[in-house]
Parts: sequence; structure tokens; C-alpha cells
Amino acid sequence: MPVWEDGEILKAIKVLGQEEAAFNQLVQKYQERLYWHIRKIVISHDDADDVLQNTMIKVWKSIGNFRSESGLFTWLYRIATNESLTFLKQKKKRSMGNWEDFEHMISETLESDQWFNGDEIQMKLQQAILKLPEKQRIVFNMKYFDEVKYEKMSEILGTSVGALKASYHHAVKKIEAMLGDD
Repeated sequence: MPVWEDGEILKAIKVLGQEEAAFNQLVQKYQERLYWHIRKIVISHDDADDVLQNTMIKVWKSIGNFRSESGLFTWLYRIATNESLTFLKQKKKRSMGNWEDFEHMISETLESDQWFNGDEIQMKLQQAILKLPEKQRIVFNMKYFDEVKYEKMSEILGTSVGALKASYHHAVKKIEAMLGDD
């Protein structure tokens, strides 16, 4: 089955009887990219699956109101990012610990994750990324792994390009310092 263009998906969403097929196309086209974006934020495979499902439910409920002011992917990324951050805040609140305890718990999740197949260097990089402040971690992941341009990232995160460049620069310096300590 050929993958539809974004315009075709958005047009079909508004046609009675075609909404489900159009949404299935949207899921087929974007779920893997969104999953990996979410996974880099929440770390756990199971948590990423849950957040992806919540993201898709939110998209299904609100896609009729999508105004095309930004690209479809940008809008989806924004929803996935917000859902991931909300999930982490709720998880942190449930853990009732401080940030260091929560960070340690996430790091242990990464180490015991059967889906993580990286070598020792990749594990150290991921652990260093986990020690970054939340915003720097997200900016670093989006720029380094997903190669999202600053302008697109600005639309997704609602932050200026200059602030994003500064966050990325600080994240890189912190990661270099952490990896240099080993």
C-alpha cells in the first residue's frame, strides 16, 4: 500500500467515511519516527509504547482542528514531546523522590532494557545524556539523533532558535566533560 502525502491524509481526514483510512496512513507514516523520539525522552520501551498510544489518541481527537499553520510532522512531534514530558512529570511525581533518584531509576531502566543493543560507548553516551537537564536532553536528542533543523525545532518546542542553539551547545559541552571523565 503506497504511503499518502500529508496533504492527502489531511484532506481525507475531513471526508466522511475516509477518516479511519487517513488516520491509519498517518500512523503508518509517522509512528516509528515518533516512537523513537518518545523513546529517547522516556527511555523505557514499554513507557514509549504507552506514550505513543496516548499521542495517537490525542492526534485522533484533535486532527480535525489542525490548521496547517505548521507542517503535520511538526504538529505530531510537538504533541509527542508534550505527552512525553507530561508522562515523565507524572512518573517522577509517583516516584516521590528527588530528581537524582528519578534520574538513577531511568538510568537503571536503560541498563536493564532488553531492547537496548548498544555497546559500552553508546551506553555511556546515553547515561551522559540522561544527566542533562530536561530541555538540553530533548534539544540534544532532536539535533544529534533526529537531525531536526533549529527552525523546525523552534516550531515544535516553542523556543527561539538562539535559545535552542545555546541549549545544544551547553549539552554538547556537558556530555564531552562527562565522557572525558572516564
